[in-house]
Amino acid sequence: MYFVYILKCSDNTLYTWITTDIKRRLEEHNWELPWWAKYTKARRPVKLFYSEELKSRSKACKREWEIKKLKREDKIKLTN
Repeated sequence: MYFVYILKCSDNTLYTWITTDIKRRLEEHNWELPWWAKYTKARRPVKLFYSEELKSRSKACKREWEIKKLKREDKIKLTN
């Protein structure tokens, strides 16, 4: 299984990506590891805002791209 997720960063911005282990990935975003996502590194702490479970990597990548193209307001509506 794969997850598409949206994080809410400390500066109130939203970050979208995919993973196979959402709990681990959220912890990694908040750790002090130099090689993890540069965007969230400067915006810690981050919190899980939204996630979807998908059956394949290709479906997750496609959905990630769809979400990334959404306006902020539409990303927020996903949680309703």
